Amino acid sequence: MDVKNYKDCEEKSIDQFPFKGAMRDVTGTSIRWLSSCGDDGNGYPEYGLRFFTIQPGGQIPIHNHFYHQTMYILSGRFECWQFDMDSEAIVKQVEVGAGDFVYVPSMEPHGMRNMSDSEPATFLCCIANVYEDEKPKIGS
Repeated sequence: MDVKNYKDCEEKSIDQFPFKGAMRDVTGTSIRWLSSCGDDGNGYPEYGLRFFTIQPGGQIPIHNHFYHQTMYILSGRFECWQFDMDSEAIVKQVEVGAGDFVYVPSMEPHGMRNMSDSEPATFLCCIANVYEDEKPKIGS
């Protein structure tokens, strides 16, 4: 067993995320990898737990990825978006806060922004690759 404080993990700024072969600008966002395991062959782990901080007004633009992810909101309020893959139009928009979680299935285009103009917002993000057709159980 390993025990660490999240502050012991290096904080790295995220400047861009890819979507449809183009890099999209990320603003005011940093990540700390708390744990990870495996390699999916594309430079991402098979499993990971990450601590994100998004500064006031910061955002993560439309993007998608093979892994499934669940984001557990620790502090602040976020506006989260689900996008149409082809048109890139927002098809669902929700506001979430501390104690809420957001599940994003594999390859679903999504993004989010910190709704505050004055306070950082944080969340934990668990990622995992799933290689079966079974639908995940959410909140059970």
